[in-house]
Amino acid sequence: MSGPCSYDRPRRIRRGAALTLIFAGVLAAGVATGTWGERAEGAVERTGAGTTVTGAAPTGRTADRAAVERAAAQAMEDGKSGSEAAADVVSRSGDRWSTIYTPGEFKDFEQQLDGSYVGVGLWVRQGSGGRIQVSRLQPGSPAARTGIAAGDLLRAIDGLAVQGRPVTDIVSRLRGDARRPAAGVGTPVKLDLQRGPRHWTVTLRRTRLSTQNVTVDRSAGRPTRIKVAAFSQGTGEAVRRAVRRVSSHTGLLLDLRGNTGGLVTESVASASAFLDGGLVATYDVRGSQRALYADRGGNTRIPLVVLVDGGTMSAGELLAGALQDRGRAIVVGSPTFGKGSVQMPSRLPDGSVAELTVGHYRTPSGRAVDGQGITPDLIAENGAEKRARTVLSGLGTGA
Repeated sequence: MSGPCSYDRPRRIRRGAALTLIFAGVLAAGVATGTWGERAEGAVERTGAGTTVTGAAPTGRTADRAAVERAAAQAMEDGKSGSEAAADVVSRSGDRWSTIYTPGEFKDFEQQLDGSYVGVGLWVRQGSGGRIQVSRLQPGSPAARTGIAAGDLLRAIDGLAVQGRPVTDIVSRLRGDARRPAAGVGTPVKLDLQRGPRHWTVTLRRTRLSTQNVTVDRSAGRPTRIKVAAFSQGTGEAVRRAVRRVSSHTGLLLDLRGNTGGLVTESVASASAFLDGGLVATYDVRGSQRALYADRGGNTRIPLVVLVDGGTMSAGELLAGALQDRGRAIVVGSPTFGKGSVQMPSRLPDGSVAELTVGHYRTPSGRAVDGQGITPDLIAENGAEKRARTVLSGLGTGA
């Protein structure tokens, strides 16, 4: 199977090579420190921008690689930070998906792609007015044990107000500065939170957490529901294992709502669970056209409905779009985020990593995703899962 080196925004990047297709929007304060509208410390997707957004991303704005490298080199000659100078060039370019990682941040990110991270188990997203909202929590994590809930507002971290700050910066602070040994497992982080009129402060201890990106819900006589939160290493195989255990009589719900993206190769591997080969997506890299193909042998018989929403990003959109275009699934929910740009990583003189936009990807039918997203076959803003089960029932299952 040809395609980007290791993964989409969740694909592990190998030094000096791999094309990083970056499609994602969730950053978990315990999973990853990348780019995104919604992110978590443990999120596995590298989307690429230092800023976060709540709607579709604009197209056409890209950071110039030569300008970024010149700025970093000049800053180092002047005794200044090369990564900060490069980040300034990226910021002024208006390219929201390109980003700069310090060596420590990039190392952390690679570890996250392998399925573990140090953090408190929070996912955050930037809402209206730049407010930072908790989008979800990892079960059993320090954040979950304190009673923090999705929808709570995060006002400050260690006394620093976070409203309007890049989500990547917020996630980095939640995880701790990777360059400082004192910011690892067991170190404290104080969060100021708000829920309606209530304001409170809680101090959490960072811990090492394992990502749980694929969960399976099986109930007798009802469709199996496979929830994929992000595409980290091994996600594709986990999806394929789950599909092999699904009865074709009950059907399957593939839940990609809130999916933060991740490794492109894992998204394609997941598509291979439902397709018997064929095109999954096309993408361009500086004008050179390339394609991604599914492996043969997937289950093409089981009735399939895919759930999506505005938090479905990047590699999640790639998968949903492929199954929709190939006529393999009915897509239900609300329009997806719209992250369909391609980033490629390169090392800067000071060892930091620049991931800059080099192109965009399209679905098998040629639809552009960047700035547009995937439109479901059936729009369901509320009660989407119930509607999806009804659709499966109509496809001949026992839903």
